[in-house]
Amino acid sequence: MSDQIIGLQDWLQTPPGRYLLDWERTQVDRAVADIFGYHAVQLGLPELGGLQHNRMPHRWLATQQLPLSPPNAEPRSNSLETEHVALALVTDFEALPFPAASLDLVLLPHTLEFSDAHATLREVERVLVPEGRVVICGFSPTSFWALRRARQQLWRLLGLRRFVGPDYLPLQDSFLGVWRLRDWLRLLGFEVELVRYGCYAPAVSSLPWLQRFAWLDRLGARWWPVFGAAYLLVAVKKVRGTRLLGAAWKAAPVRAASPVVAGQRRQDMTKKEEKK
Repeated sequence: MSDQIIGLQDWLQTPPGRYLLDWERTQVDRAVADIFGYHAVQLGLPELGGLQHNRMPHRWLATQQLPLSPPNAEPRSNSLETEHVALALVTDFEALPFPAASLDLVLLPHTLEFSDAHATLREVERVLVPEGRVVICGFSPTSFWALRRARQQLWRLLGLRRFVGPDYLPLQDSFLGVWRLRDWLRLLGFEVELVRYGCYAPAVSSLPWLQRFAWLDRLGARWWPVFGAAYLLVAVKKVRGTRLLGAAWKAAPVRAASPVVAGQRRQDMTKKEEKK
């Protein structure tokens, strides 16, 4: 596992990390609850447990190495094992061990920010069935959090390291914003269905201050949604020439073979009775 992913796991135990994780759990649970199919996989970030509320019979968690829970981590009320989400494999996200068109749902919680995003998306497109869904979580570049990180990078370039302090976000590379992600998905044949933003609190590090700014989450979602610190995106794979066939809920009515002949026979019988 790279140093970036280790930094992410440690960061998730900080007050901003727990604040972000709570929001993402809520949004992912809502997004995957009504996605149907047979096979789903989550790539990375086992702390999220994003497939617990999905009802597909086969759900897996894939990581780049076995997950190690920090000693002070707060486990979710329902573990992956109790929810029948199996830790099935340790693999490279850029070369998934699944056949083409074999998965109905792929969940990417900050996966693209800590891997080769292009290669991972190409693999996701390969393994998804037509009309399959991909759910992506990421940090937004248009937020107070991104502004603080940009300021820290500027001070480093100017040699003012004593003003920098510890990194507020675990990212080492640039942000992967929604607009750039839309373009990449469109090139791969995806159609974006849903985008949600969240976490509008300023870039503060203490839990009491995050709680004081909780009212911004209500206002931000209504008045300045794109300035949230994180986003959730749902896209569907579109394939030309495919057509989904629905179930035959109602059988076609069976019509009489020859109603005219039956009526003529009845008239003939009536005439015979009159002659008698």
